Amino acid sequence: MPNLEALLSVALDLTTSLGAEDRYRRLLEAVRQVVPCDAACLMRYDDGVLVPLAAHGLAPEVLGRRFCARAHPRLDILCHAEAPVRFRPDTDLPDPFDGLLASDATSLAHVHACLGCPLRVEGALIGLLTADALDPRAFERVDGETLSWLGALAGAAVRTSQLIEALEDSAERLGHVADDLRRAAERERGAGLLGTSPAMQKLRDEIALVGPSDLTVLITGETGAGKELVARAVHAASARRGEPLLHVNCAALPASVAESELFGHVRGAFTGAEQNRPGKLEVADGGTLLLDEIGELPLSIQPKLLRALQEGEVQRVGADRSLRVDVRIIAATNRDIEKEVAEGRFRADLFHRLNVYRLAVPPLRDRRSDIPLLAGHFCDAARARLGVGPVRLTPAARALLQRGAWPGNVRELENTVFRMVLQASRGAPRGAPVVVEPGHLGAGLPTAAAPGGRGEKAPEEAPLPAAAPLHAQVDAFQRGLIQRAVAQHDGNWAAAARSLGMHRSNLHHLAKRLGLR
Repeated sequence: MPNLEALLSVALDLTTSLGAEDRYRRLLEAVRQVVPCDAACLMRYDDGVLVPLAAHGLAPEVLGRRFCARAHPRLDILCHAEAPVRFRPDTDLPDPFDGLLASDATSLAHVHACLGCPLRVEGALIGLLTADALDPRAFERVDGETLSWLGALAGAAVRTSQLIEALEDSAERLGHVADDLRRAAERERGAGLLGTSPAMQKLRDEIALVGPSDLTVLITGETGAGKELVARAVHAASARRGEPLLHVNCAALPASVAESELFGHVRGAFTGAEQNRPGKLEVADGGTLLLDEIGELPLSIQPKLLRALQEGEVQRVGADRSLRVDVRIIAATNRDIEKEVAEGRFRADLFHRLNVYRLAVPPLRDRRSDIPLLAGHFCDAARARLGVGPVRLTPAARALLQRGAWPGNVRELENTVFRMVLQASRGAPRGAPVVVEPGHLGAGLPTAAAPGGRGEKAPEEAPLPAAAPLHAQVDAFQRGLIQRAVAQHDGNWAAAARSLGMHRSNLHHLAKRLGLR
C-alpha cells in the first residue's frame, strides 16, 4: 500500500500548479518511498547530454554537472533501454555518481545496488531516473511493474514541467514583445517617411529593394534624420512584417547590463538575477531587431554579438547551452563607423557582418523642399496633442522654417513647430484657428550656410526704420527671403521657388514687382 500511495501522490501532483523545483522534489520523495535508496537523481535528456534536475543523497555540485551519456556506460544503457534496468551489484561498469555520494564519497565504487528508468513520452527519451543503495540487496523486493509505473509517472511529471515552462517562457516573450511594441507606438505616433524630394524618393527605392531580401542592413545618418523610421519601413517591406520589430538603444546600455539585455540570463547567473529572462535577440525570434546607435555598443559585448550573427545562436548569461534564433538585424548609427573601426573602438569583423547593405538617410538640409510638408504634418500633430483649433503657417513662417540650418534635422524641426504652435495658441479661444507667424519662433533660428562658406548666415538686408510703412516692411522682408533663397541655390530660380513653396512663375512675378529682376 505505501507503494500505491506514493505513486498516487505523483499522479495527483500532475494536476496541481506546482513549480518545477517543487514538482521534482516531491517526485524524488515518492521515489524514496517506493525504492529504498540512499541516492536518487532525476535528469533531463538533451541531445546526448543528461542534465540533473533534482537529486537526493548526492553532493550539491551534482546539479551543476552535465553527464555525456556515451561517456558513462550505465547511463548509455539506460538511454537505449525501453524498460527499467537493474544492474548487477558486482558489475564492472563504473557508476556515474562515484565520488558524489553525500554521505560517503567512495561508497559507490564498491558493490552496491543500482537501477534506472528511462523516461519516455510517446517513444521519445526525455530523461532518466536513477537510484543507488549501499545495500546490494536493497532493490530485490521492488517489483518490475511498480518500477514501470514509477518511470511512466516520472516521465509525465518531467514532461508536464517542460510544457509549463515552455508556456511561461512563451507568455514572458509575448509580454516583452507587447511592451516593446507599445513603446514603439508611442515613439512613432503614426509618423512615416514623409517627403517628395529626389533624396527621399531615392531612399524609398532603396528600401523597396532591400526590404524583402532579409539581408542585414546598416542605416547611417545624422541625429534626428529619421533612422528609426527607415528601419520600420525596411521591416514593413519584408516578409517578417507580421512579426515584431524590437528596438534596443545600445547607447543606453551600460556594459554591466548590455550582455543580459541582448542575450538574456538564467536565474542565479549574477546578483539580482532572481528569475530566467530572455534577451532581445531571443524575444525577437522570427522578427526583426533594431540595434540603434550600434557604434556605442561596448567592445566587450561585440564578440558575442558577432557569434550570434554568424551562427544564429544565443546563449543566456549563466546558461550551459545555446538557443537557435531566426532574427533579421538592422543596425543604425550616427557615427562615422569606418573611423571607429580604424581607431579600434569598433570591431572590423562585426562591422563587415553588419554592413551588408547600407542605407544613408539624407539630412534635412539636403531636402529643403520637404520642409513645408513636414511642417504641415507637425502642425497637425501639435493640434492633436495640445488640443487647439486648426493650425496654419503663414507664408513668412513657412519661409523662415525653410531657410533654417537644422543641425538637429527632422527632430529639431518637429520641436520647433510644436514650440511655435504653443506660442501662437497663447490666449486663443478653445477651438479657434491658430495662425503661426515668424514672431512665434522666440529665439532666432540659425540659417543655412550661404554659398561663400558653411555655417555662415545668409546675407540680410539692412533693416528699415521702424517708422517705415507696413507694406514697405513686408516688401523688404520678402525681398530678403528671395535673395537668400536664390543665393543658397547658386542663382537657380527654379530651385529657389521650390524651397519657398512657390511656383516658379509666381516667384518671377513677385521678384519683378520687388525690383529684383
